[in-house]
Amino acid sequence: MNKRPIILGIETSCDETAVSIIQDNESGIPKILSNIVSSQFDIHKEFGGVVPELAARSHVEKINLIAKKALDESGITLDKVSAVAVTSGPGLIICLSVGLNFAKSLASSLKVPFIGVNHLEGHALSPRLQTNINYPYLLLLISGGHSQFLSVNGLGSYTRLGTTIDDALGEAFDKTAKLLGIEFPGGPKLEKFAEKGDPNKFKLPKPIINKGGCNLSFAGLKTAILRIMKNINSEQAKYDLAASFQKTIEEILYFKSKIAFKEFSKNKVLEEKNFIVAGGVAANNGIRKKLIQVSNENNFKSIFPDFELCGDNAAMIALVGLEKFKQNKFNNLDLSASPRLPLDSSAKFLKGPGIKL
Repeated sequence: MNKRPIILGIETSCDETAVSIIQDNESGIPKILSNIVSSQFDIHKEFGGVVPELAARSHVEKINLIAKKALDESGITLDKVSAVAVTSGPGLIICLSVGLNFAKSLASSLKVPFIGVNHLEGHALSPRLQTNINYPYLLLLISGGHSQFLSVNGLGSYTRLGTTIDDALGEAFDKTAKLLGIEFPGGPKLEKFAEKGDPNKFKLPKPIINKGGCNLSFAGLKTAILRIMKNINSEQAKYDLAASFQKTIEEILYFKSKIAFKEFSKNKVLEEKNFIVAGGVAANNGIRKKLIQVSNENNFKSIFPDFELCGDNAAMIALVGLEKFKQNKFNNLDLSASPRLPLDSSAKFLKGPGIKL
């Protein structure tokens, strides 16, 4: 019997096949024994985006190999694993199902607890893999599928303060990159592209900047890029447009974060004012600098996961699994995949035509 629990985490919500093994630590910060992520860029490159059927097939082909690699790197044998945690949603249902079925079989064969994890909760708690943070804290989750401001009140307790009413920020980056002719996955490459341009060359819209509280909107910005691209005929102009897009995003997040700070601080006596920025887009250096600036100006401490923990990974899933394990929050093996799984189930759905802010 292990004195300190060891959790095996699995993540297959989209196009990363990931397995991680972490161990509880007396410091309160778990020890990451292994964190293997296998991406599918080459598979989806020719299509300019993720093809669910191809992604799921790749997960099936890789999951055993990635799990074995994670075990080998960690030095842990399966008989030492205390529980198996896996992403159960949100995500592409056929991709989620691959990880779920693998995790169920593994947990059943090992006779250890099976734990379903909300992918967004993994991002929400991911900084706790590196530092002790007290609840509550303010979270800005910016990824390919989600953009939200949330009050993280504790494990399983979240209050949404703002969300995107259309595109997620990572989606806006990917679509803009595609319009600029940047090879998939373009979003992470756009910032480098922008370094060659003039950020003041194009004046781009900032949708709902003066309304909707700390809700966000990026669809109109993408439409403006599409319109401008029709009149662009040089590489330098593309660099300038990328730089203008990057600057506009930074300014939107700066402005909306100030509103979120005020919302978060209402009716709360806060010993610490921590602002956590997580998700794949949190790896963008320009955005990091701007959010550090706005945090300092408003007496918040900004905290970012390490770059390798910003994107989808299994260490963050194992972390939530560890927290749930300590509270005996386990799932039955009939748990189904959930393509839509909000953190704040009471929050109003804010997507689609006719939304009033």
